Amino acid sequence: MSAAAGAALALHEVRIGHPGGAPVLDSVDLQIAPGELLAVLGPSGCGKSTLLRTLAGLLPPLGGDVTQDGTPVDRPAADRALVFQEDALLPWRTVRANVELPLAIRGTPRAERRRTAADWLDRVGLAAHAHKLPHQLSGGQRQRVQLARALAGRPRAVLMDEPFGALDAHTRAGMQDLLVEILHGTGATVVFVTHDVDEALHLGDRVVLLPSGRVLDVPHPRRRDARQAPATVELRRAVLASL
Repeated sequence: MSAAAGAALALHEVRIGHPGGAPVLDSVDLQIAPGELLAVLGPSGCGKSTLLRTLAGLLPPLGGDVTQDGTPVDRPAADRALVFQEDALLPWRTVRANVELPLAIRGTPRAERRRTAADWLDRVGLAAHAHKLPHQLSGGQRQRVQLARALAGRPRAVLMDEPFGALDAHTRAGMQDLLVEILHGTGATVVFVTHDVDEALHLGDRVVLLPSGRVLDVPHPRRRDARQAPATVELRRAVLASL
């Protein structure tokens, strides 16, 4: 599968919140480069999910500019995929039919939908489960289905809202590794919301800390063997102090 060009996402002097209420975040300035994996880190209630929904076009900003490739983001779009903590699979559709769903909405021919769904289910290790319903899978397996569904449509941006937060530590680490593996070569820009410091420092090219908006470069992104490297240890200390 050929790589799609990642989207350039930007927020300039953005106020984020729900209409009629006080801003959850104010004066947000953020540039997210095409193909970057940006981790958004902060405590519960600081506005991480609200920021993600604003980038998705689900929640209009209270002020300022939100853009994709210089064009205002004012509604959801097919080339921005969302992945939630809850798997959000349709319980009456099989695993394969769930993965096919975004392609069906686009009007992709049936045979092509089947091929694409089969390819992605194979990539996430669930080819043998294509005929099952979501309730017949484990939590980690359902998250893999959701990931396959999000990526099957070749989005240019993938917005992930604590997707592994409900998983046990072993399954969570496996999902992180799977994410790194299958994102390689897609070209997609990823914004990954988490409240877990180690997850953010493992996955992100950069980490943005909320509510301050401070952005930090990660010295060894996506390298398990770099957790105890001096630069990573120092960054972790700085992040914890900031939070």
